[in-house]
Amino acid sequence: QVQMAESGGGLVQAGGSLRLSCAVSGLVFDENGEYIMGWFRQTPGKEREGVSCIGWIGKGIYYKEDVKGRFTISRDIAKNTLSLEMNNLKPEDTATYYCAAMPYPYSGGYCPGPKRMTYWGKGTLVTISS
Repeated sequence: QVQMAESGGGLVQAGGSLRLSCAVSGLVFDENGEYIMGWFRQTPGKEREGVSCIGWIGKGIYYKEDVKGRFTISRDIAKNTLSLEMNNLKPEDTATYYCAAMPYPYSGGYCPGPKRMTYWGKGTLVTISS
């Protein structure tokens, strides 16, 4: 059973930084040999959106346009951790952030729609004050 648990959310001022972490366990590799790992975010009344995605094994990567140059996704296979470094944060980044995974080949360039993701963490709240 895949389990995912986020940490690192909090309240910071605009322009500040946060690092989100997601502890991952239970990944089982099938014939796809890969998992798409992603960070998604959601605010009340809005649909959950993909912020950044990365292949657990490969080099595929994706960033939503408005976080490019500010956010960096990474994974540490040895530590079973998915991370999201967020710099120059803006009030519009305020949301609950979720890590997610799905077993599927991945070469980058997109995040799957939230409904396609198989496993989810419970989320961590990020609040950016102006």
